[in-house]
Amino acid sequence: MAISYMRALYCLILYLLLPFILLRVFWRARHNRGHLKRLNERFGYVAPITGQRTRIWIHTVSVGEFLGALPLIRELLARQNTELIITCTTLTGSERIEQTLGGKVHHYYMPYDLPGALRRFIKIVDPDLLIIMETELWPNTLAACKARGVPTVLINARLSERSARGYRRIGGLTRAMLMRLSAAVVQHRADAERFIELGLAENRLTVSGNIKFDITFDAEQNELATRLKNAWSNSGPRLVWIAASTHNGEDEIVLQALQQLRDRGLSTEQLLLVLIPRHPERFDNVYNLCKKSGFTVVRRSADTTPTLATDILLGDTMGEQALMLGAADIVFMGGSLVDVGGHNFIEAAAWGQPLISGAALYNFAEVSRLLREAGALEIVKDAGEMAAAVQRLAEDEDLRSLVGAKAQAVAEENRGALARTREVIEKLL
Repeated sequence: MAISYMRALYCLILYLLLPFILLRVFWRARHNRGHLKRLNERFGYVAPITGQRTRIWIHTVSVGEFLGALPLIRELLARQNTELIITCTTLTGSERIEQTLGGKVHHYYMPYDLPGALRRFIKIVDPDLLIIMETELWPNTLAACKARGVPTVLINARLSERSARGYRRIGGLTRAMLMRLSAAVVQHRADAERFIELGLAENRLTVSGNIKFDITFDAEQNELATRLKNAWSNSGPRLVWIAASTHNGEDEIVLQALQQLRDRGLSTEQLLLVLIPRHPERFDNVYNLCKKSGFTVVRRSADTTPTLATDILLGDTMGEQALMLGAADIVFMGGSLVDVGGHNFIEAAAWGQPLISGAALYNFAEVSRLLREAGALEIVKDAGEMAAAVQRLAEDEDLRSLVGAKAQAVAEENRGALARTREVIEKLL
């Protein structure tokens, strides 16, 4: 009774919030009409899928989750008599899915977690399995799948202590959700223990490691990264320092560090900063911030190659960060100097780049621990420490090579989660 009461209360809150959710959509559409396109999909109205093939529904919230799931998606696309349904919740995620996979999959926005919308969507697409990438759990989604007999599996799941505390506050609703999961493939034993404490049966758990470690770069990607590096360094000794996935409040710190490096004698001919804000709606503001700070800046979207007089290249395009990381000499990963919890180091590590980060890393606690213990990741707390870390790496080629090799070794040693995840999925199918 308590569980059904809590779910009813949850649904009531959702319906009360729906006008504000829609208002936010219309507000964001002032700058990008794409937010209004396919709004019907948010309520479960999608085109029917014909045919009798096995249908696997994969939910990836946004770009990061989609890219993390891409190796698995490619393997499942090669599976005989199978078609994939990929959902996401963000405009940038949708654009990346369409750009990468085109007509190879059925792609929709994820319906709002409303009972009617989910029942409608599941009835139309009729999936044989739902795969949820990372910890994107929604009560009505799981209830609707359970009611229709659709197995559900959570993959590459992580659960920080901070997130677990939030789930404990709604313990009844959390237990109900976890009881409806058919299986969960989690990254680390600590994640598994938190899930068990919240009510997930241990016999439904598999500890796999992080599926994102299974990323590989083919010859074409290596060639593109090399070309980009040559263009940015002017085919010379200029180094490329990338500050990736930065958030509001971090760009200022990065720019202060760059100014300190300039004051210490690292000129534009010696060091180019490539600054990549996390969210596209911030691109213009960060560009203006760079100019206001007195730096010479060009935009990647303008297809302008930085000259030896350029301080900063603003990475204001979508879907290129992984390639850009391959063109770096030094990488700072954002979301870590502000209380966001960090972002994915694994792509940069797989490229063999020396890494710098802030201390807020609770979303990537295990990955950051592995990198720190290997001597591949330096933690900084302010602009001064960041400038000092970049300068040490910039002035010592042997140190850059050594630290980068350590990062790459961590990435290579931790592969294998993809095979373990695929094994769980095949059992459910």
